[in-house]
Amino acid sequence: MRCCVCLFQQSLQCSPSKMAAGESNSRSSCLNLSNSGPLGNAPPSNSAHSSPASNGGAVAAAGGVNRSAGNANPRSGPENGGGAESAVRSAPSAHNPPRQSVGPSGATSGAASNMTATPSSSSSSSSSTASSAAADASAAVASLPSSPASVLVYREPVYNWQATKSTVKERFLYSDEVQIGPETVMTTLYTAKKYAVPALEAHCVEFLKKNLRADNAFMLLTQARLFDEPQLASLCLENIDKNTADALAAEGFTDIDLDTLVAVLERDTLGVREVRLFGAAVRWADAEAQRQQLQPTPENKRRVLGKALSLIRFPLMTIEEFAAGPAQSGILTDREVVSLFLHFTVNPKPHVEFIDRPRCCLRGKECSITRFSQVESRWGYSGTSDRIRFSVNRRIFVVGFGLYGSIHGPTDYQVNIQIIHTDSNTVLGQNDTGFSCDGTASTFRVMFKEPVEILPSVNYIACATLKGPDSHYGTKGMRKVTHEAPATGTKTCFTFCYAAGNNNGTSVEDGQIPEVIFYT
Repeated sequence: MRCCVCLFQQSLQCSPSKMAAGESNSRSSCLNLSNSGPLGNAPPSNSAHSSPASNGGAVAAAGGVNRSAGNANPRSGPENGGGAESAVRSAPSAHNPPRQSVGPSGATSGAASNMTATPSSSSSSSSSTASSAAADASAAVASLPSSPASVLVYREPVYNWQATKSTVKERFLYSDEVQIGPETVMTTLYTAKKYAVPALEAHCVEFLKKNLRADNAFMLLTQARLFDEPQLASLCLENIDKNTADALAAEGFTDIDLDTLVAVLERDTLGVREVRLFGAAVRWADAEAQRQQLQPTPENKRRVLGKALSLIRFPLMTIEEFAAGPAQSGILTDREVVSLFLHFTVNPKPHVEFIDRPRCCLRGKECSITRFSQVESRWGYSGTSDRIRFSVNRRIFVVGFGLYGSIHGPTDYQVNIQIIHTDSNTVLGQNDTGFSCDGTASTFRVMFKEPVEILPSVNYIACATLKGPDSHYGTKGMRKVTHEAPATGTKTCFTFCYAAGNNNGTSVEDGQIPEVIFYT
């Protein structure tokens, strides 16, 4: 007796509809039976099956009816005046609705009105189980009328009857035990979904979750999307977020479809530099061009990338990264290359067709602290940086600053922001960018291209160099500012100190850089 997976895999090769139609096929029987039935399929020894009628009429296999219950395939022949010969199968499938033969008088022949045979209870559990399995796996009616005037009447099929059963035993299957491996899990999942066996489907999904790794995350993501498994797809995406570089380097990455590539590139939480995403997209385009039997020219790579190209955030690259890679790839148009170079080098920055929103590979809720209690007017800029020294009590990731804008109404500013490690004078993160203000005393977000890790009890300098008209500024500054997470009560304590040197007048008490935006 074979396992449920064997039965399911064989069902892919020989469908119930083919069996009902009397097609000859060479599939081996999962039931391991020796005698051949009238359709060339091996019926179970404890199930009734029809034999040829005396007048050479229809032949049908009626598996699933337990002989011990006294049920046999009803047949009507010339001797009983039925007018048509019929054979009724039990347990109709969704693809093969049951049918019954009707004679010229319009009356249903014989016992055909009993469309579903119910297995009787038997003292032998193995006989009952085998009978139920055979009944559940059988096809629908295969009946031929003996009279030219006969017509076929179809009964509405019962869909998804498996969902009404509480255990796997009650369906196509022999037991609740299943053996799943890497080689069979996807075909088994396909079969479980096709035949609506949620318990087996859950086994497959659980197996995939336990075996999810960075090197197979893209492959499993494609399959999860194909089989409509949103929970598995979400886990795959989270794994890709955490291990983006390893996932992109995996062999299976270039085998994904375009929709999956787009779904990944749309995410704000990928933990890799944009230039590496571009390189991975080019590798995928090479493979896709070959699949479409195209020469891997820059034009064809752009063609196969389609929407995915617009999701590469070129403005997040440094000018050196862009110049060495994308600018020379031939995939971008001359107009796109020029506009991006202008975006990197001039202010106000021209509009580009690519997203400039930073990706952040961090989880949780964005936090921010404000170090001033009051806002005043007129803070000037002459090319000197505003700087303030700070430290924290726990590890955080700074993603940007909040800065004050113009007192003269809506204005554009050019700005360079940095975080510097005080002891080594190393720049840990920076961004040359710009922002627009509306003339109010509000703060305006300026973000780093990547999160900057800040370690506890280490001194750092927050630095902002603005070019633009006079702005608002903060007063009544606080030396210590504590942020408490609402959900967990976790406290993050910032300590601010004066940054020695030329700092454009910014101090603990007054100046710029009023907000720090971070993740814990």
